[in-house]
Amino acid sequence: MDLSSRRVAILGAGNIGGAIARGLVNAGLFTADRITLTRRTMEALGEYTRMGFAATASNADAIRGADLVFVAVTPQQLNSLLAELKEHLDERRHTLVSIVSGAPIAEIRAQLGSRIRIVRAMPNTAIAIRESMTCLSVEPADTSALQEVKTIFDALGRTLVIEEALMVPATALCACGIAFFLRAVRAASQGGIEIGFHAADALLMAAQTARGAASLLVEGGSHPENEVDKVTTPRGCTISGLNQMEHHGFSSALIKGIVTSADKAAVLYAPKTRSDS
Repeated sequence: MDLSSRRVAILGAGNIGGAIARGLVNAGLFTADRITLTRRTMEALGEYTRMGFAATASNADAIRGADLVFVAVTPQQLNSLLAELKEHLDERRHTLVSIVSGAPIAEIRAQLGSRIRIVRAMPNTAIAIRESMTCLSVEPADTSALQEVKTIFDALGRTLVIEEALMVPATALCACGIAFFLRAVRAASQGGIEIGFHAADALLMAAQTARGAASLLVEGGSHPENEVDKVTTPRGCTISGLNQMEHHGFSSALIKGIVTSADKAAVLYAPKTRSDS
């Protein structure tokens, strides 16, 4: 898909918005000067302007020169942002990509009052290095927009098109999930320190081991337990360690954490009541 003439606005360039911006450039999809970032605190965008990105405090100015509009504000900021954008979005030109946790497409469309193309996306911060797991969903009328947006996110990691009803669970498993796996790597590195390694060496060993484990599943299409079976032997050290972790609730804690995050994600966004219109 030819993106050479397309321009991007990322509204709310915090951690995830900034990661998307860096990913788009790292993938060679856009040059930095074709991406405009907004944030309420302009000083926070200094790093990005030094990298060549355009920056403004005006969301209206940002979308005026854009074709693809990424909305990456917090759920609590969304309703006021949509009210601000309503008069400036052009349904003949713009495609809106919402990264906002818990906000349904139908609610966004109702507040905008237009047939603008909307794609709902949930990436994670690994998008900055083109290793995101991004889930996407659209309403049936916007399948053409989905293909364009999917092409972009395909260059930034892996994508999966899912039913919109599953976008909140996807937030817990993928967006929150990256923190869970990072914490697991940190715990492994701390174990490495306790058994004799310097901190930097232990972290490298733990992180690369986690990367290898994930690659066995993603690249090889294997099941986790198939790979576990390859490194567990009768009365061996691996099964002893695994059983000790399970006795202390390792799998149960991770499952409970994901479920808890999904429950929290489901209530982060409060739809605008029609009486507020």
